Amino acid sequence: MSTPALELADIFRLHGPAYRQAHRLPLPQHRLMQAIENCRTPALGGVVEWCDRCQFTHIQYRSCRNRHCPKCQGEARAQWLQQRQAELLPVEYFHVVFTLPEPIANIAFYNKKAVYSILFRAAAETLLEIAADPKRLGVEIGFFAILHSWGQNLHFHPHLHCVVPGGGLARHGKRWIHGRRRFLLPVRVLSARFRRRFLQALQSVYEQGQLQFFGEQENLRDPPSFARFLAPLEKVAWVVYAQPPFGGPQHVLEYLSRYTHRVAISNHRLLHMENGQVSFRWKDYRDRQHPDKVMTVAVDEFIRLFLQHTLPTGFQRIRYYGYLANSHRIGKLELCRALLATASSDLLPTLSACCQRAAELRDVDRSRCPRCGVGELSRYLLPPPWRSGWAPPDTS
Repeated sequence: MSTPALELADIFRLHGPAYRQAHRLPLPQHRLMQAIENCRTPALGGVVEWCDRCQFTHIQYRSCRNRHCPKCQGEARAQWLQQRQAELLPVEYFHVVFTLPEPIANIAFYNKKAVYSILFRAAAETLLEIAADPKRLGVEIGFFAILHSWGQNLHFHPHLHCVVPGGGLARHGKRWIHGRRRFLLPVRVLSARFRRRFLQALQSVYEQGQLQFFGEQENLRDPPSFARFLAPLEKVAWVVYAQPPFGGPQHVLEYLSRYTHRVAISNHRLLHMENGQVSFRWKDYRDRQHPDKVMTVAVDEFIRLFLQHTLPTGFQRIRYYGYLANSHRIGKLELCRALLATASSDLLPTLSACCQRAAELRDVDRSRCPRCGVGELSRYLLPPPWRSGWAPPDTS
């Protein structure tokens, strides 16, 4: 893939210092900007590779490894996909999306950790309970959920992507029950249960004083006002989107290679920056005839739009539930494969291109010179400037 002409790091390097001076940023956003600015530059140090035969010299600067950085997600995504490919089953998979209505999203903007946690819990409980209902499937399912907080236009739009196998373990654990062919679970039932679960949890968190309100939301600090705020939300339908099955394990990996470890905007969507404005590509899914569009905003507004998607420190944006929960994942997966009469090795050939690329990179002999192929590479530590006085410890 070609190197983008404009990168997020370029925007931050040129306009980040002025933006930080003009705005009082939370510490996580401040660190995020500096990490992206310094990523793969001398500021983080690196390694010098030198060939003893052809004198080939190459400097590889270190990555910032920040999960919001567009340049640091490729390797992390490949490693995660390789781990997931061993957990896939030879069944159809479904994609279910739980979306927060705009009034709740406005509360989430200032209470990300609390509301995101409720979103995960309410969606997971909804899927697990309805799947286990004997009137539905009556099975234990296993799935993982991925949090996204953005839309294509970078506006704040919290939603949860869930990838669910088409079936699950029967109650007694002695057979696998396949789900419905078109939709795994009824969407209207999912929507109503998710709405009830979420609002109950939000009310509980509110009563515990864990929510903060600012600006136009300050009146919600008053319990009667908060109750009036929630009342209309109990009657409207919440958006739960469920796709028909999108194929077996190989299709799942191809899908996940596009969705996991995604950041709010990739460098390849950035077009140009001039006259204090940034232009980027986005898709308007409501316009089916002409979905591809270009948005141009002031640099400060672009930085604000990006930073609003900063995750709370330490918050896990990919979580696992049901028989994929960490506590009993290995045993339950082996049981599923036994019931489906599929050995783990049968699924190994279904590597996505992303996983194959990671495997190829791992097999490369990094001790040989990439130019002449004969000489041996010597590697020397290149410390960052703030450690310019660094030297190896004296062991004599």
